[in-house]
Amino acid sequence: MLLAHHRELLESLREPTPEDPWRVLVSGCLAGWQCGVGGTDYGLGVKLADLLRLPTIRAVPFCPEDHALGTPRTMPDIHDGDGFDVIAGRAKVLDEHVVDLTAKMIEGGRAMVLHAQAARVELAILTDMSAACGSQVISLGCRLVPVRKFQKGVGVATAMLLEGGIVVCSQRDYFTLAKLRERAEPGYVASAEMRDYQEDEWR
Repeated sequence: MLLAHHRELLESLREPTPEDPWRVLVSGCLAGWQCGVGGTDYGLGVKLADLLRLPTIRAVPFCPEDHALGTPRTMPDIHDGDGFDVIAGRAKVLDEHVVDLTAKMIEGGRAMVLHAQAARVELAILTDMSAACGSQVISLGCRLVPVRKFQKGVGVATAMLLEGGIVVCSQRDYFTLAKLRERAEPGYVASAEMRDYQEDEWR
């Protein structure tokens, strides 16, 4: 389930401590890994820095695209569906040259699930809009076009994690992230103005 859509799951998480921190799966780029398509972290490494440095959280980074396709690489995007459709064989992952990357993306997603299970993660924070890690929004076909199109949906790795029972939120679910920080950092108070991605007009 997506934490931003099922907030009752926030309260069901155990209390983390420095001795027994939450084990949180994190997209590699959100952890500062230079694993983006062009060999950068897309500037995302700072987005979760305050949260991930808390002693009550142990980040478990992984990049399914880097694992399966390497870095640098061409741009994978889902065509004719979302991550669940890719798993079911109803959609494909193609790059900007129309090379079929479907099998590799499934391989990367499967590796991410195994990595998460081995670490016994309790939740995941993943990079939205990614064909692998997207949880709220992904591209509708190739993004490297004059006018990029979007669709609601999840990436391939996210779909596999959700099927494996691992709850997911994105780096753009600000309310959920703030409530997680409240639980993990005594004294921190989330702003009442923070909102999760789907609470604003969809774009």
